[in-house]
Amino acid sequence: MSELHTPQAGDDRAEDNDVVALLMRQHGDIRNLFDEVEASSGEERRDAFRRLVRLLAVHETAEEEVVHPFARRSLPGGEKVVEERLAEDRAAKETLAALDDVDTDDPKFMPMLLKLRRDVQEHARAEERYEFTHIRRNADAAKLVSMAKAVSAAEAVAPTRPHPGVESGAANMALGPVAALMDRTKDAVRKAMGKDN
Repeated sequence: MSELHTPQAGDDRAEDNDVVALLMRQHGDIRNLFDEVEASSGEERRDAFRRLVRLLAVHETAEEEVVHPFARRSLPGGEKVVEERLAEDRAAKETLAALDDVDTDDPKFMPMLLKLRRDVQEHARAEERYEFTHIRRNADAAKLVSMAKAVSAAEAVAPTRPHPGVESGAANMALGPVAALMDRTKDAVRKAMGKDN
């Protein structure tokens, strides 16, 4: 099985004008945050886990609003491809919801985190294989750019890296609970795509 994309030296935000490159970078960021959670303890682990939860929420919401609709319309068997990704996503969300009730220092936390990591990695590999490859083949450059702008708008709503003056993940998390974050993310994505609902 292949690993998630790892951003390399030289990879930077310049590639974020292509939705596939942007989403692959986020997959690498997610993997790196899992590493950080696993390698830390105490408050550092709590902070890293909050940042991981934020990125997962933003990433999945952006995919639901940007990637899946395009895949449904444009890919051969797109409806089935998307339904399979949503089923994987539900499994990961169930584990994440269970983790929400467990302190990061609890002995039950790490086994549950490792299950979440496996679910997320399996989901990411399937996205890369069954959606991203086909998006690159079926979308012209302008579409890749417009989709990337929408995903970037989602990222701006819920930054996973602290902004100046917001130096901790705890302060970032205080911007709102995950459900509210997902709603704000959907609104930002729809606005970026010109779909004010």
